[in-house]
Amino acid sequence: MAVKVLEVKQESCPATRFIGKKYEGCANWNEWWENDWFAKLESIPRLLINGDSYIGAVHIVNGMPEYWIGMFYSTDTEVPDGFEYVDIEPLNYAVCYLSDKENSSEFYTMDTHNMCLELLKVHNLKRKEDDWCFERYNRPRFTTPDEQGNVILDYALSIEC
Repeated sequence: MAVKVLEVKQESCPATRFIGKKYEGCANWNEWWENDWFAKLESIPRLLINGDSYIGAVHIVNGMPEYWIGMFYSTDTEVPDGFEYVDIEPLNYAVCYLSDKENSSEFYTMDTHNMCLELLKVHNLKRKEDDWCFERYNRPRFTTPDEQGNVILDYALSIEC
């Protein structure tokens, strides 16, 4: 496995409104680029949890994964036309900072997910089952490769307190 975990950090956020688009199957990132939807969301003040990032998120609803693409906002943020939202309770989460070559598909495998789950145990953290997992595609960490051609993906998993 080429993906390496650079570090694991525990973070938290207040109640949030995730504004974006919901997907029952695979999330469609191409339509976001084609329709310039991030530009619309970037015009609204976001929460610091975003960093300078686009977010891919998933949680389990009625036993099935529900995928989202979008960004985090305060719970009173008005939702722009054409977008959906889900309000999320205050959240504690662990972030695994993953490093691999630009365009690596290994960021998105069950092996990588399971590696992060094992690291949570090493840090005495317990995943909150069926709650939120999200990927922060931070600019410039994810968009600008280092001298070895690696980028960093922030992979976050909800944890119990």
